[in-house]
Amino acid sequence: MPTATPQDPPAPPDVVVIMTDQQAVGCTAASGGPDTMPRTDALLAGGTRFTRARTSSPLCVPARESLLTGRFPSAHRVRQNSTARHALYGTDLLDVLRGCGYSLHFSGKPHMHPGPSDFDSFTGPFLHDHGPGAEEDGFAAWLRAMDHGVAHAPTPFPVEDQFPHRIVDGALASLEAAPTDAPRFLWVSFPEPHNPYQVPEPYFSMFEDEVPPRATDASVLDGMDWRFRWLHRLFEEKRPGFDDDWRRFRANYLGMLRLIDEQIGRLLDAIAAAGRDTIVVILADHGDFLGEYGLQRKGAAMPDALMRIPLGFAGPGIAAAEREELVSIVDVLPTLAELLTGQIPAGVQGRSLLPLLRGEHAPEEEFGSILGELGFGGVSYDEDARPPLHFPYEGRSLDELNSVTMGGEMRMLVRGHHKLVVDDRGRDTLHDLEADPLEIHDLSGDPDRQGLRAELHRELVRWMLRVADELPEGDYVPRTRPHHWRWA
Repeated sequence: MPTATPQDPPAPPDVVVIMTDQQAVGCTAASGGPDTMPRTDALLAGGTRFTRARTSSPLCVPARESLLTGRFPSAHRVRQNSTARHALYGTDLLDVLRGCGYSLHFSGKPHMHPGPSDFDSFTGPFLHDHGPGAEEDGFAAWLRAMDHGVAHAPTPFPVEDQFPHRIVDGALASLEAAPTDAPRFLWVSFPEPHNPYQVPEPYFSMFEDEVPPRATDASVLDGMDWRFRWLHRLFEEKRPGFDDDWRRFRANYLGMLRLIDEQIGRLLDAIAAAGRDTIVVILADHGDFLGEYGLQRKGAAMPDALMRIPLGFAGPGIAAAEREELVSIVDVLPTLAELLTGQIPAGVQGRSLLPLLRGEHAPEEEFGSILGELGFGGVSYDEDARPPLHFPYEGRSLDELNSVTMGGEMRMLVRGHHKLVVDDRGRDTLHDLEADPLEIHDLSGDPDRQGLRAELHRELVRWMLRVADELPEGDYVPRTRPHHWRWA
C-alpha cells in the first residue's frame, strides 16, 4: 500500500490594499453615479462590496491609523493629522503580515505611523501638492501654486506627471523586484481625488455633461450644526464666491476618479499577468462634501458625505455579493488577520468580515449599527468663536481642518436608517437617512421620536463601552468570541 505524501499547505495569497483619499460614495456607476471607475467596479462585481461602510473618522490620519491598527481613534490616540507618530496599539497590520512571511511594499501617500524603514520597498511620499524631489518637480510646484483650489483649465502636464501614474509606476517596480518565493503585501495609496481639484485632458472634459446636480446649497445651513456655517463663512471670507465653482469642481473630481481608475487598471493587469492568488482590498479613508451645503473638502461635523466610504474585497474565496451590513474601516485589519492567521490580535476593536466575504449570514445585532468618532479634544467652541488658528485669517490660504470646527468631541451612531450625533456640550442631532440622506432636518426635538432618540443614546453608550481600550494586556484574560463579534 503506497504511503501518503504529506501535502504542503497552500501558499498565502498576495494582499493588495488600494486606497483613495477623500473619495465620496455615489461617484461611480456601481454606487449610482457616472461611470467614472469601470475597472474598479468590474473588479468588485466579482467580489464583495459593502454598500453602507463608514470610516472611523472623517480625516486622513485618524482613519488610516484605524485601518492599520483595527482601533478607533479614541483608542489608538491619533485624532489629528499631526500626531501619527503617537499611535498606540499592540499589533498592527504590518506586524501581522510580516509575521506571516510577507514582503512589504508601499507606494503613494503615507499619513501613517510606519515609515520607509518599515517596508521592504517604499515609493513616496506623495502628498497633495508635492512628491519625492518636489523642489525639482514642475508639476508639484504647479500644484502648490493652486493652493488646494479648483482648476478652471486642463492641467498643463501629461498624465505621466500625475501622482497616480507615478505611484503605480512605483508599485509595479516593487512587485517586479519583490522575491517570488514569499507572499507579497502592497499598499497603493493615492492622494487623489483630494484637493487640489485638477486633471489634464481628456479627463478635464470627460464628465462636463454628466455632472450630477447637487441637492443642497448654503441656504440649508441655518438649520444645521453651527460648524457647517462657521466653515462656510471662513471659506467665503478668504475666497469670496468659491461656491460658484461647484460644477467645475465636480467635473474635475469625476475626471480625477477616471484617471485613478485607469492607473488601477494598469496595476490589476500586472497582478493578473503574475498569475498569483491575490486578495485586493479597495477603499477610501473618508469622503468629500462635493459641493453639498455650499462646501468643498471636509472639516465640519460628521455627515454621511464624509463618513461613508467605498469598501470592497476581491480575490479567491470571496463571494460575489453586495452587502448592506454596517461595517467600518476598523474592520479591515481583523478581517485580514483572521484570513491569514485564524486569530485577531489583542487590542483590536474591529470585527472580522471573513464570514461575510464567504457569503455567510451576519447577525443583525452585530452589524446593525456602527460608531464614528471626531474631535481634537478640549471643549467645543461656539459659533461666534474666532481664536488664533494655525493659519492667518487674512489672505486666501486656509485649512479646512481647524481647532474650531474640529475641536472638542463628537460621536456618531448609525443604526438601521437612523443616525445620532452627539457632542461634548450635550448637543445632539437625529436624522432619518432614508428620508433625509443629507441630514438637513434635525429630528431630535420631535416629540414622536423621543423613544427612538433614547434607544440610540443607549446604543451609543454600548458602543463606547465596547471600544474602551484593553491595552496593555495584563494577568487577567478577557473573554473573546469568534470573529470578535461581541454581540452575535
